[in-house]
Amino acid sequence: MSSAKKKKSRTGLYLLVIIAGILLFAGVKVFGPNTGTFKQGEYLYIHTGSNYEKLKAVLQDGGFISDMTSFDFLAQRAQLPAHIHPGKYKIRDGMSNFNIIRLLRSGRQTPVKLVINKLRTKNDFISLLSTNLEVDSNTLRQMLQDKDYLSQFGVDTNTMMCTVMPDTYDFFWNTTADKAYRKIEKNYARYWDATRKDQSKSHGCTPAQVIIIASIVDEETNINDDKPKVASVYLNRLQKGMKLQADPTVKFAVGDFTIRRISGEMLQNTSPYNTYLYQGLPPGPICTPSPGSIEAVLQAPKTTYLYFCAKEDFSGYSNFASTYDEQLKNAHAYQQALNARGIH
Repeated sequence: MSSAKKKKSRTGLYLLVIIAGILLFAGVKVFGPNTGTFKQGEYLYIHTGSNYEKLKAVLQDGGFISDMTSFDFLAQRAQLPAHIHPGKYKIRDGMSNFNIIRLLRSGRQTPVKLVINKLRTKNDFISLLSTNLEVDSNTLRQMLQDKDYLSQFGVDTNTMMCTVMPDTYDFFWNTTADKAYRKIEKNYARYWDATRKDQSKSHGCTPAQVIIIASIVDEETNINDDKPKVASVYLNRLQKGMKLQADPTVKFAVGDFTIRRISGEMLQNTSPYNTYLYQGLPPGPICTPSPGSIEAVLQAPKTTYLYFCAKEDFSGYSNFASTYDEQLKNAHAYQQALNARGIH
């Protein structure tokens, strides 16, 4: 082979090596890992109204991207700036520019599982939603204070908490306040099927009233066996026109849920939730009762019980009574037990 041919062959080989190197480099930049230090965790939150520059800032500040130059180069060519979708996205360690851009461009966000357990106040509900979703707390608060808005669901500013049923709800992170509440209320409406509505009517109650009674039962005892009997006490009192005189409503009225013993001063609190002072049910629930407590009201047995008091053995169970004399004996035994333990 002549020297000219050898030189040409070597040049061609060099070009192939260079081209291969360029292709390899490009492949690494496109398909190789490009995740960073994840300073704020692996979930990327893109706020509603964000543009591409804000997205880049979030990616940079959150440590999601290691090499922003290559990401930006590819994102521009994939037209990501024109396809910014707000939401919550999981960026896994080792993801490539290609995978990250494809994920963000598609808008396939990770749903938020919102677990609602016991909430006592509307503020608790607002805090839960605004902490876990993009929902603005002030917007949600104003919405839940809007009588006209709530009237379409058949509730008011007090009874709206009846619609917040303990359950697990799937949301997209950027769900609006309106859509979030509508989904929760829809779950409440679904719960109240014809059978449960008939059960509530048999007790002379509306669904909201059942929830309010259940909220008191829920706060009175954790013993599921006792819940139906406790419910029967309050239903009997309502039917006889007696004051409910439920200690948990006083705690709600005072705003202190750690109280172990109700004082005479507390009983004079003028909140409409104080059932020692006012006859009938409080304006709204004092917590979001468990499904078990709601069923306890719906399936409450027919009893003559008008009173109950915690058992003196501190087992959590209650002594039930049909007469005031019986109640005095039970209450005296419990008060002695409290005194013996120094509980005030």
